[in-house]
Amino acid sequence: MTDRLTPPPTSASVPDATPGGPDRTTRQAAIWATVVALPLTLIVALTAFSRLAGSGGQPEPGAGADPSAGVSASAAPVPTTPVQMAAPALDERAEIVCRALVSQLPGTLRDLRRRPVTDGAEQNGAYGEPPITVGCGVPPAQFEPTDLVYPLDGVCWHAAETSDATIWTTVDREIPVRVTVPGAYEEPGQWVIGFSDTLIETVPSAPDDAPRGCRP
Repeated sequence: MTDRLTPPPTSASVPDATPGGPDRTTRQAAIWATVVALPLTLIVALTAFSRLAGSGGQPEPGAGADPSAGVSASAAPVPTTPVQMAAPALDERAEIVCRALVSQLPGTLRDLRRRPVTDGAEQNGAYGEPPITVGCGVPPAQFEPTDLVYPLDGVCWHAAETSDATIWTTVDREIPVRVTVPGAYEEPGQWVIGFSDTLIETVPSAPDDAPRGCRP
């Protein structure tokens, strides 16, 4: 009986003859994986670039920052004891003006809370620790005609330096007002500006008596 001969394998069933090379199925899978991976990589790169450009190349605010940093001065405890201040006698006009001024003083000066004073609550005010103080109805500033005066936000001041503070006294107001800024605070002139609006509203100006440097 004649045996059936097995037909020779066709090209469709012949495996890849390259020794150690991947078969066709493996090659196709690798090609598709590359096709899919390229757009994903491009999308990730574009997303990262857009985030970086949107933040100006800087990290997000607060990223990696110490959460305890930047605590406002208003969060610090403020002594409840009154600030020691003198209360010079006022004439009737000065008393009226000073009462108006003190009644309109802000509750905070930047981040410094207002504090009680020992004397003259109707003419004095204080803020923070060490205290920045405000005194109304004080003696006029004594200074040389060649001394500098500082027109700051509508109010003109003379500044006198001491060992531990800068004493600012208005020189263009009907009733003199003094602000004492301890040396612990930088840029003392910026602190007195915080009282400008209240001074302008409550203490009349005296332009005829103001030094030349205060006039426009």
